[in-house]
Amino acid sequence: MPEPLTLASGRLTTALANQYWQDGFLFPIDVMPGDEAAGLRAELESLEARWQDNSLPHPLNTYKRVNSHCVMPLSCRIASDPRILDVVEGVLGPDIMIYGVEYFIKEANSTQIVSMHQDLTYWGLGATSGMVTVWLALSASTPASGCMDFVRASHKNPILPHNDTFDDENLLSRGQEVTAKVDAADKTPIEIHPGQISMHHGLTIHGSGPNTTDDRRIACVIRYINPDVVQQVGQRDYAMMARGVDRNGNFIHFAPPRSEFQPESLALYDEIRDMQATVTMQGTRNDKGMYA
Repeated sequence: MPEPLTLASGRLTTALANQYWQDGFLFPIDVMPGDEAAGLRAELESLEARWQDNSLPHPLNTYKRVNSHCVMPLSCRIASDPRILDVVEGVLGPDIMIYGVEYFIKEANSTQIVSMHQDLTYWGLGATSGMVTVWLALSASTPASGCMDFVRASHKNPILPHNDTFDDENLLSRGQEVTAKVDAADKTPIEIHPGQISMHHGLTIHGSGPNTTDDRRIACVIRYINPDVVQQVGQRDYAMMARGVDRNGNFIHFAPPRSEFQPESLALYDEIRDMQATVTMQGTRNDKGMYA
């Protein structure tokens, strides 16, 4: 198990911030005790049990995989945790917005994978450095359970060409895969355990293999942006303020939901999802929609 990085009063040191900008990622970082993360997992799995057959407008998995913070207070609470924001501030600065919260779950002994890709490929945000993805482990994420693999310094590339596979075993919206050849020797396995996070740049090439263990591999994945980021393709975009102020007004702000899947939140969810789908799915003939 990798040794956790040493923070300074819960924040990145200058050396760690420099390491992030050099490598395009950082891990593992302790942000909460393992039993607290286990409690968050229990909350998520209780929500799954309550809502799996509750006739939501979309399948429950869609809400978990796209903008769960619109409809799930649990997601907002995780993404707004000051211990995580303190770390993110070392990369993005004091003004931080939540762009998305999703749950990447690989069931026990499943064959699902995530192909090697760059996050920013289809989001319409350009090759920005004002976005960072944080992975919070709610269960062990190891090579055996299908942890992420990062390609060191690959964030220094532009947005690279990708092929769409729409493979049923691929957890990505388009099954997108970078066309650049990635050798096994170029991959760094990102092993993190409950209560730990990793963080990576939106241009870092990464992916993950199948879960060969008897436990679910569960991660809460948070996309943070700062107010300098601009939606370059869609007519508008949305974000939730987490810390600081937004002096640019490039995003429509919305408040956290008061309860799970309340009607007004479901309506807002569809509004945001439809707008972002016009950007994310642009140029494809797939008619299933995002994570349908």
